Amino acid sequence: MTWTGRFSEADRRQIEQHGLDVQVVARQLEIFSRGISPVRLDRPCTVGDGMVVLQEQELIRLSGIYDEAALAGRAMKFVPASGAATRMFKTLLSCYESYLKPGSEPMSLDAFTDDQGCLDVLRMKEHCGKFPFADDLRAVVAADGLDVGTLVADGRCDLLMGYLLTEKGLNYSALPKGLIAFHRYDDHVRTPFAEHLVEAAMLTRDREGMVHIHFTISPEHRQLFETYFKQACAGLDGGEIRFEVTFSTQKPSTDTIAVDADNAPFRDAAGRLVFRPGGHGALLTNLNDLQGDIVFIKNIDNVVPDRLKPKICLYEKVLGGYLVELQQQIFHYLECLSAADIGEPLLDEIADFGRRHLFIDLSAEGRQLSTDEVAAFWQDRLNRPLRVCGMVRNQGEPGGGPFWVSGREGCSRQIVESAQVDMASEGQSKIWRASTHFNPVDLVCGVRDYRGQLFNLLEFSDPDTGFIASKSKDGKDLKALEHPGLWNGAMAGWNSVFVEVPASTFNPVKTVFDLLRPEHQPA
Repeated sequence: MTWTGRFSEADRRQIEQHGLDVQVVARQLEIFSRGISPVRLDRPCTVGDGMVVLQEQELIRLSGIYDEAALAGRAMKFVPASGAATRMFKTLLSCYESYLKPGSEPMSLDAFTDDQGCLDVLRMKEHCGKFPFADDLRAVVAADGLDVGTLVADGRCDLLMGYLLTEKGLNYSALPKGLIAFHRYDDHVRTPFAEHLVEAAMLTRDREGMVHIHFTISPEHRQLFETYFKQACAGLDGGEIRFEVTFSTQKPSTDTIAVDADNAPFRDAAGRLVFRPGGHGALLTNLNDLQGDIVFIKNIDNVVPDRLKPKICLYEKVLGGYLVELQQQIFHYLECLSAADIGEPLLDEIADFGRRHLFIDLSAEGRQLSTDEVAAFWQDRLNRPLRVCGMVRNQGEPGGGPFWVSGREGCSRQIVESAQVDMASEGQSKIWRASTHFNPVDLVCGVRDYRGQLFNLLEFSDPDTGFIASKSKDGKDLKALEHPGLWNGAMAGWNSVFVEVPASTFNPVKTVFDLLRPEHQPA
């Protein structure tokens, strides 16, 4: 009996109330049973073999092409901002919970030289005045009649961390990362949320002065973001600039069922099915709902102060201009392919374009196809969402990169995460280590076809490239299924172009101490 027939009536009601379909949940259970095969790496994308390097003289030309598209109202930003700042403060929080929270024995952390959390607390104490939130920290401490300088001098790490991390003070361990103070200016500080607003104004403003930007957030943080937006826009909105900021949350209908060690549905103490969020790949639905045209995707923590924004925005515009130029040619060819009479010279021209710009080579297969079949091939391969992805030279950063991957459509360019690769295979591991570039999540996407109609982005996702992760609930182990990553398998069927960009365009803040890097400090 298939899983569809094994759900009770109570299960079916719960599934439907969650916005899911019984057939979809049954397919998820089948994925757990058969497992998810690792991707098959063929080779890394390198310069001249899947990686484009632009010449200096092309930068101004391409940015100008993009500017025209932006002024026409075609562009917007999409920022996944759902994450809490917990990971930023993970080591500090670990030390606080273990040794410093109220009720703990008073102790000096200097002896805990083998505990990274304790070392980081001591580092925070030493440099706390250099962080952009230093003034806010002083204010909440002063509200209780205390002084940060005195706490530091007296070694009161317990109080210092309490005011930084918990609801007693700034409560930074519970806030979304987008609302943490990142950069200090002469008369104010800015959060990543505010920095994205400023960057969007430089990048996507149209002729009417409208700036379009969309944030995906957690439901519990919606009120915080909406309140902060009103405050942030007080100094940014108005005059020649107006912001259209929209929010969405990950839909319950994108959640996935959890299973136990035997791949049977995991149930809570009440016997109810347990569903879990489907990972950032679930945001493909949010992107699909936007009804955008040219959409920039960038992580919430990859922002810089104003003094560095011109170079960042130049390369964003270059990627956008590269996409627009490719689109124009692709749309022209698709118009030609929709005509009744298609000659071999046109097909040869399209094949040359596909080989040089999209790295799609039909040479071997094309000799066995009729003219109509070749035309149908290009109609299918060109009429897809398009993305131009900035890639930086590999400098040992964790995360994914650009590779040639063997799949159903032959060898295609994909962004691959290490979790998708069989690292136990010497050959696959060797290919992974040979990667020359890293994915900073700096994408510009074209999500409309040559007739101006929206693509259904869900049709271009590869469901076989998800993740199965080990988790726990109520002290019991479970397995959770994550959808194909938003810029990994969720975009597997797109036409992808990888363009090298300078490492200076990638400035993430993964831990709080990244804020001490020069690019995040005042000049």
